[in-house]
Amino acid sequence: MAFNFGGATSNPAATLTAPGFGAATTTTAAPATGFSFGSTNTGAFGGFGTTTTTVAAPGATFSFAPPATGSLFGNMQNKGFGFPTGLSTGTAAGTSGFGTGTGLGATSLGGFGGFNIQQTQQQQGGLFGQQAGQNQSTQLYQQVTALSAPTLLGDERDSILAKWNQLQAYWGTGKGYYSNNNPPVEFNQENPFCRFKAVGYSCIPMSKDEDGLVVLILNKKEADVRAQQQQLVESLHKILGSNQTLTVNVEGVKALSNDQTEVIIYLVERSPNGTSKRIPASTLFNYLEQANIKVQLTQIGVVMSVTRTELSPAQLKQLLQNAPAGVDPIIWEQAKVDNPDPEKLIPVPMVGFKELLRRLQIQEQMTKQHQTRVDIISNDISELQKNQATTVAKIAQYKRKLMDLSHRVLQVLIKQEIQRKSGYAIQVDEEHLRVQLDTIQSELNAPTQFKGRLNELMSQIRMQNHFGAVRSEERYSVDADLLREIRQHLKQQQEGLSHLISVIKDDLEDIKLIEHGLSDSGHMRGGILS
Repeated sequence: MAFNFGGATSNPAATLTAPGFGAATTTTAAPATGFSFGSTNTGAFGGFGTTTTTVAAPGATFSFAPPATGSLFGNMQNKGFGFPTGLSTGTAAGTSGFGTGTGLGATSLGGFGGFNIQQTQQQQGGLFGQQAGQNQSTQLYQQVTALSAPTLLGDERDSILAKWNQLQAYWGTGKGYYSNNNPPVEFNQENPFCRFKAVGYSCIPMSKDEDGLVVLILNKKEADVRAQQQQLVESLHKILGSNQTLTVNVEGVKALSNDQTEVIIYLVERSPNGTSKRIPASTLFNYLEQANIKVQLTQIGVVMSVTRTELSPAQLKQLLQNAPAGVDPIIWEQAKVDNPDPEKLIPVPMVGFKELLRRLQIQEQMTKQHQTRVDIISNDISELQKNQATTVAKIAQYKRKLMDLSHRVLQVLIKQEIQRKSGYAIQVDEEHLRVQLDTIQSELNAPTQFKGRLNELMSQIRMQNHFGAVRSEERYSVDADLLREIRQHLKQQQEGLSHLISVIKDDLEDIKLIEHGLSDSGHMRGGILS
């Protein structure tokens, strides 16, 4: 495997070719003065914003103006992954959040592949960007030299040292010694050769900028934050200038790992004519990111503030079309294919064990929250079931009460109707009604009609109840073989008892005979004496 560093620069092309795992021979030319490896500042897990460049005027001091285009996390700079666009312009540009690097093209970083390193073009007054690009490209050149062609010892031991440096780079820790004249290279988990990288999934923000939702991360427990929620709102209102037209509202409170709490707030501005509107999230976030405001937020326990605004289709497409730096494009494409819900989830790279541990802790915490919510729902269901049973019993009771009251009302109506009709002759309709009632009564009393069937059903019910009572008494069933053994045993016991009775009878006969003999000998002795 060889490293090929070549690009369109103003100087002659510098080409370095070396085996990937510490080959002994190396052919080098004088390196170019500056190397541009994508963009100078690439976001790790920041917002999904577009690339913005801030250039100071000639002779001016450093200017940290807010970005021209809104991004998820403002102009926060991070280290680590960038999303290359494949434009290969070689310009040094600061990226916001998941930056769109320009210089990688579609190069695979899954192993020690060839990187197109281009010389940084100087921008007018861009001293900070030029210096950052040179530092990054120099660091990358040193890393590649330590991994492929170290010249520390000058013999075959340099190949062993190269392999050791490769192991350290894969692991993401340690120092890579490569030259006697230069200090060692620091390997961390953000280097492009670290193997402890994976791809996970995060929820795509669904709120709009007009919703004004800003997330504050507090270094406090959820119980303490909920207990002091009103004081937190008052403190935020004071930080915002104690403006009477502004109102701070809390959208939600959620516990995080490491005893931290997430508080989602939004700001409502009321106009003199009575209308109200929410302050956009970008405006509120830019205000909270000011240096003096961040100091005041730190005093009340706020460690970080972020916004969660939805991505435009163009931003989402730009984010997904190219793999992040250091992630194999094949793995990135497979992660997009394996996305369980592309409408709500987006793949994100995970670097190192700390990030994996953090996601594991978040998952465990969310599992606990889901279990707590399931327990609450289960308790509510149990309570509703109890209430339903009570309600059903009350309904049955009220039905019986309604039936009794209906009978009482009917009896009262009958008596009232009798009193009202007393003294009057029977009318024609009443006569027809009496005839119908007599007909119904005769049909009910007929042997083959309803009364006979009712009697037959009653007799069958009594017989079934009798048989059910008899069957309920037979609680045990004995196997036929076991029953046969029991019979044989009882038969033997019976025979033994019969033999014992016969022996006792024989003994009784012998006793009677002895007694009879004794009585006869007594009479004979008495006669002799007399």
